[in-house]
Amino acid sequence: MKFFVINSGSSSIKYQVIEMKTETVLATGLVERIGEETGRLKNTFLPGTATQRETVLEQPIEDHYNGMMLVIGLLTDKEHGVIADASEISAIGHRVVHGGEDFRESTRITPKVIEAIQRNIPLAPLHNPANLDGIRVAMEIFPAVFQVAVFDTAFHQTMPPHAFMYALPYSLYEQDRVRRYGFHGTSHRFVAGECARLLGKPLPECNLITVHLGNGCSMTAIENGCSVDTSLGMTPLEGLVMGTRSGDLDPAMHLFLKQNKGMELEAIDVMLNKESGLKGLCGMNDMRDIHQAVADGNARAALALDVQTYRNRKYIGAYMAVLGRVDAIVFTAGIGENDDIVRAESLKGMEVFGVRIDAEKNAQRSKEARCISTQDSSVQVFVIPTNEELAIAREVANVIRG
Repeated sequence: MKFFVINSGSSSIKYQVIEMKTETVLATGLVERIGEETGRLKNTFLPGTATQRETVLEQPIEDHYNGMMLVIGLLTDKEHGVIADASEISAIGHRVVHGGEDFRESTRITPKVIEAIQRNIPLAPLHNPANLDGIRVAMEIFPAVFQVAVFDTAFHQTMPPHAFMYALPYSLYEQDRVRRYGFHGTSHRFVAGECARLLGKPLPECNLITVHLGNGCSMTAIENGCSVDTSLGMTPLEGLVMGTRSGDLDPAMHLFLKQNKGMELEAIDVMLNKESGLKGLCGMNDMRDIHQAVADGNARAALALDVQTYRNRKYIGAYMAVLGRVDAIVFTAGIGENDDIVRAESLKGMEVFGVRIDAEKNAQRSKEARCISTQDSSVQVFVIPTNEELAIAREVANVIRG
């Protein structure tokens, strides 16, 4: 049984073909620069194996349909393909960024589901239209294949009102659905399930804090297997300090910048999303560059690291208060999985709360899930690689079974 996982962006298509019996990735790739003068498709067959093979095509790619047809051509290539023809695809899973309050779970795609994704475009104007492009193209190419929408926001729909409501006029929620939604839900759900397995407990019995640290960052408090609070808000700007996003700040900042710097709202939005965070503080948003700069004596790089890890620590402490009992803290995503300094600094001083990490275990590099806390730590600490494509494929399997 082969599943096709699609993550469609405004000018890109990221994809994987997964053999679900063994959860083996048969092919993975990225179509980018769709609609530009020169497009690019990079496909890897059987990644991580002795027979791994890469193919790169560079040519104009007019639209998502043409991009998808190029992908199908490679996947069905007689010499190196991984499927004989498109009929070998049993199901397709689509990443959809925003499901609003319409979707608490992944769901089979129907005309009504497409209408609901369209209704939520105002909540994700850059992402949902691109996700819809991928859905429409896939439904045209694979009209008879079972297709599922997997929503970034769905996992967080278990948050109680006191966690997702903003203290604004209630009419904004009633009329415009202004509230906290949260994102990265597929990643948080996946690592929570992996952590429960490592703890030897059913997920509904676990209280966890999952910390997703990459260029985008978020944290989730999980009580009895359900998200009860998360750091990202109505948009992916709120919460932790990110690569180029500010995270939490005084909401009056917009008025200050307008009155004192003459900035328009659009320029402020660009600044907060693309020119702030680590990049705004020190000019760099790659944590590897920041660590090197700190080693070279760069004070602003050291400040950026301190600001980010302090914000992480503050949120972890807040979520410990929310949950009361915490079984484990989980670090994931690019920085969370690979940066021992950020992990150590994010947990600094938390021994009083029963959080103790083993410095030697924390410093080890591995692509495998692992525990980095000491034996006497009352809260276990894990590093668990996220795998959003596999998580989407598993969600598709769950919908089929359901």
